[in-house]
Amino acid sequence: MTAEVIDGRKTAFELREVVAEELRSATVAGVAVGLATVLVGDDPAAAAYLRRIDRTAARLGVARRRVALPAAAQQAEVIGALAGLNQDPAVSGILVLRPLPGHIGEAAVFSALAPVKDIEAVHPENAGLLALGSPRYAPSTAAAVFHVLDRWLDQAGEERSDFYHRARLLVVGRSNNVGKPLVSLAFARQAAVGSVDEWASAGNRLGAHTRGADVLIVAAGVPGLIRAEHVRAGAIVLDVGINLVPTAGGGRRITGDVAFDEVAARARAITPVPGGIGPVTDLLLVRNTIVAARNAAGADPCGANERLET
Repeated sequence: MTAEVIDGRKTAFELREVVAEELRSATVAGVAVGLATVLVGDDPAAAAYLRRIDRTAARLGVARRRVALPAAAQQAEVIGALAGLNQDPAVSGILVLRPLPGHIGEAAVFSALAPVKDIEAVHPENAGLLALGSPRYAPSTAAAVFHVLDRWLDQAGEERSDFYHRARLLVVGRSNNVGKPLVSLAFARQAAVGSVDEWASAGNRLGAHTRGADVLIVAAGVPGLIRAEHVRAGAIVLDVGINLVPTAGGGRRITGDVAFDEVAARARAITPVPGGIGPVTDLLLVRNTIVAARNAAGADPCGANERLET
C-alpha cells in the first residue's frame, strides 16, 4: 500500500479565500483586526513559526505587532507586556509563542491574557470552555488537524459522522496547546479517542497503543518517533510535528514526528512535513484573530465554535 499524501497547501489555498472574505466583512463593519505576537528568547522553532505567521498575516493584510523579549526577561516583564497588549484597541488577538524560558511559568503568563484576546485558548477560562465542548476559540493547530481530516473525508466519499462514530483515534502527545485540545475536538465529534505520549516508547509500549488506531495524530515533538512498526495497515496518519534537525552541511531542515517514507508504505493517507497541517494552522490562527475582533466589538458573541466546520 502507498498512502495518499494529503496536500495541506491545497486545503490552505481553499481556506485562504474564506478567511480573506471574513476579514473584508469585519473591515467593512468597522471592526479592527490586529495580531500581536510575543516571543521570549530565541528558540529556533518558535522563531520559524513566527516568520510563518507573519507572512500569512501580511498576505491577508492583517495588522501585526511584534513583542520580542530576551531570554533573560523576568516573568513580571512578560506579564507587563501582555497587560499593554490587553489594553491596546488595535490588537484583537495575542499569541504567546512557545517554549517560554524555563524560569517563566506558563500558567501565570497564560492567566495574564485577556480571555477575549486569547486566540489559542490557553487562558484557564478558554481552556475550560474548550474542555466543556463550548470553545470560544479552538486552538489553531488542533483545529487545523480536524479541518484537514474533515476535508479529506469529504473527498474520499466518507460521511463524517459515520466515520468518527466508528473510528478509533489516538493522539500521541499531551501538550496543553496541541495534544489536549486534539482530544477535546475529537470528543466533540463523538469519536473514540485515546492519548499517550512519547514516554510510552521508553518501555517499548508505544506500538501497542498506536497499532490499534484508525487515525493516528502525532504531536509529540520528537523527530521520527513514529515508524512503520507503530502503524496499522490502512491507518490515516496526521503528523503535527515541526522539528528543526541539523543537516550534513551544517544547516537545519524541518522534519515531522513521523518517519514519512516508511509509514507512507503502510498508511491509507498521510500528511507531509512541511506542507501538511502547518499551512492550515497559520490561516486558522488569523481566523481566530478575526473572530476575536468581532467578539470584542460585540458583533460575534458566539465566538469561533460555529465556524469550526467551515
